[in-house]
Amino acid sequence: MRMVAGKPTLSPTKITTYLACPVKYRWSYIDSRGKWYLRAKSYYSFGTSLHRALEKLHSVGDLGVPTTDEIKTAYEENWVDAGFSSAEEMAEAYNEGLDMLEMHVEQHRKRPIQGKAIFVERQFDLDMDKFRLIGRIDRVDEHPDGTLEIIDYKSGHRSITADEVGSDIAMGIYQLLLKRRFPERRIVATLYSLRTGEEASASMSDQEISDFERDIEKLGLIMLDEEYFELAPKWKPTCNGCDFRPLCRKHPEYGEPGFDVETPAQAEAWTE
Repeated sequence: MRMVAGKPTLSPTKITTYLACPVKYRWSYIDSRGKWYLRAKSYYSFGTSLHRALEKLHSVGDLGVPTTDEIKTAYEENWVDAGFSSAEEMAEAYNEGLDMLEMHVEQHRKRPIQGKAIFVERQFDLDMDKFRLIGRIDRVDEHPDGTLEIIDYKSGHRSITADEVGSDIAMGIYQLLLKRRFPERRIVATLYSLRTGEEASASMSDQEISDFERDIEKLGLIMLDEEYFELAPKWKPTCNGCDFRPLCRKHPEYGEPGFDVETPAQAEAWTE
């Protein structure tokens, strides 16, 4: 695996990309040719816009109660318009996001204060010898009993369960990072649906965090040692809609139904 100078970093996004498809990881993070095939995604712009508005509202300490006018201003100032197919699609998404944020403000105003935000959009890291594990957490609340609650906003989820929180790799990584930063604190992870206001929480024991850390370290070493330029892409249904599909189609072993590599030169382009 080719790396830039310095210790490599792994993040929840990198790890989940690798687990979903090592070839996609190659084009995303290893092979520079992949960047020419990336296309702006409306759902990414939508989520980024919401997170930036929430970052403005939930300033460290949660000073005061945000108003509807404040959230409208924050949302408008931080709106990202890339990736939408038309002005109509963008307007629909904008209004949908505004409804979510207004509901969030109303719920925030009504619910009793349980914790105080001490970190908002903060990156944490952990040195794991061969690599650094990093993760950016949407928000961390400190509760009166000293518990630290990780809050991760989801714009695409309507319902959330504790099992979903417990099995989410990113939430596991956030708990690990925070626990190693604050070893004496109890850590709780919460997923929050901006669409419905539903939320669910889960917490790993100290032993579970230690086991998870070992698993991440093993996986990280596998990722670092992977021979990415030797991988042969294999078609699967999730390839549909992938930005790198044209690149994978150049490989003679890709095997997409109804598609054949046209020329030897096209196949050779995979390794050029």
